[in-house]
Amino acid sequence: MFKLTTGGLVQPAVQNPSDPNRNILFNWSEYTLNDAGLWLNSTQVDMFSAPYSVGVRRADGTTTSTGRLRAGGYNAVLSTLRGQAGGWGNLIHTRSDGTVLRALSPLYGLETGALPASVMDDYINRVWQKYTGSTLTVTPFTDQPGVKYFGRVSGDVMNFTNSSGAVVTSFQKPDASSVFGCHRKLDAPNDQVRGPISRTLCAGFNRSTLLTNPNQPDSGSSGFYRDSVTNHYARAVHAQMADGKAYAFAFDDVGNHESLVHDGNPSEASLTLDSFN
Repeated sequence: MFKLTTGGLVQPAVQNPSDPNRNILFNWSEYTLNDAGLWLNSTQVDMFSAPYSVGVRRADGTTTSTGRLRAGGYNAVLSTLRGQAGGWGNLIHTRSDGTVLRALSPLYGLETGALPASVMDDYINRVWQKYTGSTLTVTPFTDQPGVKYFGRVSGDVMNFTNSSGAVVTSFQKPDASSVFGCHRKLDAPNDQVRGPISRTLCAGFNRSTLLTNPNQPDSGSSGFYRDSVTNHYARAVHAQMADGKAYAFAFDDVGNHESLVHDGNPSEASLTLDSFN
């Protein structure tokens, strides 16, 4: 049972040690339902907790699902975090009776002090150095391959130009919070220029592919999380998903690597709790 405020339901703040719901084992999902259909996804953007999958039944009776862990995947994610140097095991919250409640996302790990603020500095510095002398090309729209933006670093700023050479947006050198949260210095407004570029940058930083691929976003996942400095939380979660898909950070949908089901005219939707083992 969740405790409520007098004004209605307030989502539990799992990163807040004084939140009255912190010691409850639970999970959540995200969905949009409107006249265009249903979009339903499992999410680990805030935390990794009780395992479940999402599914949808189409009007013709066929079904599709995603978000299911591999056999033993729940414990494997936790073991990977515990074994990763640099404080990643500190993301795991355990109740006084020994029950593992969740692993916090690295953004919340920074906010609670579980991860050091410098956890991504080495990678960010190497990216900034690389693109001081070379160009990062971003093609943010799969259906518009001719729309490209070109990033070059000058000091602490990465400027992006369009095909005409005009500067369209600029990014201050990000920190770990900006990377893990895809916000602050990597803010992504709902527009057609800065937002799409920022989404692509955020995905490249979290997946640590900006040094190995100067043409973003990546066409496949084989090169994700290969650098020693990366989002090890996202790496662990994706590695244990049966289909490799997860929503382990805010813009994990760049390149369609998210755990999402969608149908324009669904007859049924489902969330299926899976075994912890």
